Amino acid sequence: MAEENRSFTDESTNLEPESKNFIENFIDEDLKEGKVKEIKTRFPPEPNGYLHIGHAKSILLNYGIAQEYNGTFNLRFDDTNPVKEKTEFVDSIRKDVEWLGADFENRMFFASDYFPIMYEKAVFLIQKGKAFVDDLTAEEIKEYRGDYNTPGKESPYRNRSIEENLRLFTEMKEGKYQDGEKTLRAKIDMASPNINMRDPILYRVSHMSHHNTGDEWCIYPMYDFAHPIEDAVEGISHSLCTLEFEDHRPLYDWVVQECEFPFPPRQIEFAKLYLTNVVTGKRYIKKLVEDKIVDGWDDPRLVTIAALRRRGYTKESLAQFVKLSGISKAQSSSDYSLLEYCIREDLKLKKPRYMAILDPIKLVIDNYE
Repeated sequence: MAEENRSFTDESTNLEPESKNFIENFIDEDLKEGKVKEIKTRFPPEPNGYLHIGHAKSILLNYGIAQEYNGTFNLRFDDTNPVKEKTEFVDSIRKDVEWLGADFENRMFFASDYFPIMYEKAVFLIQKGKAFVDDLTAEEIKEYRGDYNTPGKESPYRNRSIEENLRLFTEMKEGKYQDGEKTLRAKIDMASPNINMRDPILYRVSHMSHHNTGDEWCIYPMYDFAHPIEDAVEGISHSLCTLEFEDHRPLYDWVVQECEFPFPPRQIEFAKLYLTNVVTGKRYIKKLVEDKIVDGWDDPRLVTIAALRRRGYTKESLAQFVKLSGISKAQSSSDYSLLEYCIREDLKLKKPRYMAILDPIKLVIDNYE
């Protein structure tokens, strides 16, 4: 258990180093073997909601690793889906990251900063014969993909010529097609046991205004295509993400390899932070906000970072909670009482303790003497 409970040393958290966790062991191996020379990490949220307690783990993990190895830490917004993203969320996320003490200095980026590079890499894949423009609908793509017991079927458009694919992809960019009419797909293996590798979609048509680029683009990259490119362009050495991306790692590696980036990042997965008896999923919190069940993203009943800050939680108490929750590959839940314990222990060091009677009742003692 000592390996799981290792956390991060930082001036704002006052945490002492313990035995190294499995991520640090991987990094030590990479440094020893000369695979990397400098450690670079990032926190890559999608700006489609406010951050919650689970995100604090990812922020402090990535920042702590960078600090420990004298590396750098980036804040990057994965804004590849204009339907859900808002500048309001960008501002709130930046505020939360800064409040937690994760200093990204001037290294704040957007996935949309790299849209031209992503487009160039998509064209490059077409030229290599590794991508094709598909006319199948979303329903047909799902049907052709098969399932865990059935191999997929190749699209009838899979063997289009390179010249035709280049022309069609250019026309997609120029806005000649409606949403969903065409997609750009990778040409990998429709019989792969990993469904993520069955000719995944790389680009889709979406005539939506983007919070950062406006109406400049009408095609947008899929997350699984954009994310490894962002990491590679920024020179990220270790891409730390939660366990649900473990099955996506082969596609991450495929994109980096086929796009021929000279210094491929290494993706490492860790278990999410789950807290008992509270709602942490961003989409669930969003529904509570939209249905007016709670009074906004900072409602004290929530465990968003904004809500915890409003309730009086300190960044040191959240850092201690993350530390005690541990870093491992095994999924587990932390009891809410542990979070309460952390804030009590932190306030003991900072605030005086008082006793108070909030609603006193007057008593008359008749037989005092």
